[in-house]
This record gives sequence, C-alpha cells and structure tokens, in this order.
Amino acid sequence: MSGARSSFLAGLGHAVPSRRVENAEIEIGLGLEPGWIERRTGIRTRHWVEDTDTLSGLAAGAGEAAFNDTGIARGDIALTLLATSTPDHLLPPSAPLLAHRLGLANSGAIDLAGACSGFLYALTLADGFVRSQGKPVLIVAANILSRRINPAERASAVLFADAAGAVVLAPSDDAEKGILGVDLASDGSRYDLISIPAGGSNKPFAPGMAAEEFLMTMRDGREMFTQAVEMMAGCGARALADAGLDAARIDRFVPHQANARIFDAVAGKLGIDPQKTVRTIESYGNSSAATIALSLSIAHRTRPLASGEKLLLTAAGAGLTAGGVVFGI
Repeated sequence: MSGARSSFLAGLGHAVPSRRVENAEIEIGLGLEPGWIERRTGIRTRHWVEDTDTLSGLAAGAGEAAFNDTGIARGDIALTLLATSTPDHLLPPSAPLLAHRLGLANSGAIDLAGACSGFLYALTLADGFVRSQGKPVLIVAANILSRRINPAERASAVLFADAAGAVVLAPSDDAEKGILGVDLASDGSRYDLISIPAGGSNKPFAPGMAAEEFLMTMRDGREMFTQAVEMMAGCGARALADAGLDAARIDRFVPHQANARIFDAVAGKLGIDPQKTVRTIESYGNSSAATIALSLSIAHRTRPLASGEKLLLTAAGAGLTAGGVVFGI
C-alpha cells in the first residue's frame, strides 16, 4: 500500500430519468398562477422517474457515464460511496448493489445519508481515502425525491427532482489538485426543518398510518432559506481560508442547486462574480445530494474543466448539515 499527495477528478458523469415535468403541471395541481415557481426558485423543468425506475439503476447510469469519461479500469476501484437519502431499501444498503451492477469486483461499498450535503461529505472522505491508500474511489450521488414529495405541500412540491451524478477520484502527485480546503458543519438544533416523520426507529411503520407520515415535509421554508444561505456562505468562506485563497481566485462556483435565490445570495456574501456560478437548477430542479455532482458533469460537457482551475463547492440541507470544499482540477 502506498499513499498519494493528492487526488484528481479522473471522470465525471450524470443520469436523469426520461420523464421531464414542466412547472405548469405542478402549478395547476397546487392552484398557483403561471410563472410562480420560476420566480420563486429559478426552476422551469425537472425530471421525475417512472414507476419501474430504481435508485440503484439511476445511480448506475451516472456511474457508467463517469467510467466512459475515464481510462481507469473498474477493477482498480477500491471504494464505492453512494450519497443518497432515498436508497432502494432501508436495509440492505444500495451501494453494494450499485458496485455489483457496475462490475466493481474489488470495491468496498457504503451508503452515506448526508441529505443535500451528502456529496461534499463523500468527496471529503474519498479524497482522504485516495491520499492514504493510493487507490481510486467512485462517488455517486443520487436521489429519487419525486416519490417522497407531498403534492399538497407547496414548499417542497415545487422544488424536488430526481437525478444522479458521479465522479471517479484517483491518486495524483500534484499537490495543487484535489481538495485544497474544506469546512464541514452541522446544526442539530434545527434537526426537523426538513424531515420524513415515519420509517425510522422513533416512528416505525404501522398499519393505518397516514400517507403524509412517509412523505417529506418542510416545517419552515423561510427559516430553511435563511439557514441555507448562512451555512453555505460560512462553510464556503472557511474553506477558502483553509485553502489560502480569496474569492477572486475561484474559476467556478458550483453550489447545491437548492434554489436560485439561495445560491445567488451565497455568491453575493462570498464576493464571487455571478458569471462564475454553475447553474443547472433551471432544467433539473433540486435533487438534493445529486445536484453538485450533476452540475460538475454538465459543466464539464459544456466547457471542459481545465487543469489549474479552482472550484468552490458549497451545500446545506436537512439535519442541518453543510459543507464547503475548494477543489483543484
């Protein structure tokens, strides 16, 4: 076993379901005036799964795309991390099935439930593994949130979507690549701002339980907005300080696509030129942990990530959990 000085993005990919849902479909169902969703969130369309789609299948699609973007052999992948809040089942974890579907015969595999910040936590853990073990890691962030939406609750029904994004992280000898600065945070005092009430050990499934108990609820959308802005900006600023960089040195800002007004406010607080913000929310909505990985893959296809670029990634979500990462390409 030998370690590495750093890690690098060896491959990126994403996958979304074929069904595209326009705002009008949701606005009619909720009795909202045309254009309300886009004005409040920046979303125009999103993708939702069909009845036969599965989380592991969506995740595998993103993983395949990432492998098609890299020359790393699948047998070299030593660890598979699946960041998701909507696994195929409560037990067993979905990551071993994902690794099996992708033919990763030599890989460990584990699910990470970090809500909207899950990809950043997985990226941080993967970077440490690559540095200590000198072996590549596959990270997939995927969610099927359409099956957890309460269609009668406006705060969440207008936002959430289904998608998957994936990256292959591999060893590098270049100290300017990989994670250059990181800050992770949590605030359990606001644990229930976003939740699914039933299904855990505190409130197990029971006969006659109302359907709403199994669906996502946002207790206070305004408070969640405020906390997301503060935590994303705070983590982003501390990650920049950890990297010894100021905002002007960032080439692309890749925030969690929670709401366009949220990440625009974060960019303003951090002093980042709005033109540097990678935006996918308009066409893909909010798929929780998947949004940053999805955005990285789409941005790379649009304008390939170039060696020497510095990225700032920030996210915040249920729990509350948050994170900021400065990543060198």
